[in-house]
Amino acid sequence: MRWGRWILGLIILLFVLLAVADALDLFSRRPYYEVPHGNHTHYVPRDRDPDVPIERFPTRPPERCERIAPDGRLVPIEGCQ
Repeated sequence: MRWGRWILGLIILLFVLLAVADALDLFSRRPYYEVPHGNHTHYVPRDRDPDVPIERFPTRPPERCERIAPDGRLVPIEGCQ
């Protein structure tokens, strides 16, 4: 009976840790994350320059052949068609 409680506790702990990691977007494959800002959302690259304010980042996700530069510019991906 005692081992059953430990196993149940570990399963619950694992579930909570996975839920927190998912909420923090740790499993995302996108090279950017969304930052809510008032009534709109900014799309910020994971390698952003911390000296650039959030307001400089685009309010739309990058298109298929675009990426967001660390300074907030949308730039084309070379060789993408």
